[in-house]
Amino acid sequence: MELVVDPDPAAAGVRLFVEVRPRTLALAGGSAPRELYRRLALLPYPWREVDVFFGDERCVPPDHPDSNLRMATETLLSRVPARVHPMTGCDPARYEAELASALGPGLPRFDLVFLGLGQDGHTASLFPGDRALEAEGWVALVERPDHRRMTLTLPVLSAARVVAFLVSGRAKRAALARLLRGDPGIPASRVAAGRVVAIADPEAAGEAPGAREPGARPAGPVRAAEALRRRRSRGGGGRRRR
Repeated sequence: MELVVDPDPAAAGVRLFVEVRPRTLALAGGSAPRELYRRLALLPYPWREVDVFFGDERCVPPDHPDSNLRMATETLLSRVPARVHPMTGCDPARYEAELASALGPGLPRFDLVFLGLGQDGHTASLFPGDRALEAEGWVALVERPDHRRMTLTLPVLSAARVVAFLVSGRAKRAALARLLRGDPGIPASRVAAGRVVAIADPEAAGEAPGAREPGARPAGPVRAAEALRRRRSRGGGGRRRR
């Protein structure tokens, strides 16, 4: 697990995107990635070669205020010529067929997956105690008090080359600490991708150890806040010398 602490987490997300150069991408919903998506839309990138999927979606019309597709369209997808594969119709079998058609047979392997982190440690629509956590298929239905949802499952998320958790705000501090120590009691800790990065602002990171930039060497026992101050004192902004 890599931890990147940045007062501008959207900038850190863009740097990771540029480093990974994904051709298959799964998007998170919620409020955390809005600014990141706006900045990705300004990025000179071969978007026509990119297939964009979703980590989860509420079973609502695409113009509903709670729709992840609506948020992603407003901030990113209406501005770039990517191939978009929305989760519509609340039909897991149909979305699994869409994944297979676009990515080929076998377990889907995304280049990059953006995920959020809930205060209870949920990610995508994988919530503590929900039976979807044990699903062996690629897409599962989840019943929630607000809306029924569809979500990619742990096998799919764990098959990704890179997973990036986007975490902002003091309210997420406890959940991030549990994620960083690999607490098996939260769903987010069960995502076992080839590379897992947590991108957090200082409010969310608190005293978490080991802050570093994407692709940089570990900061060792240096606390996140101390590492950030040292980078600033060297005049390097958000990037460490190598």
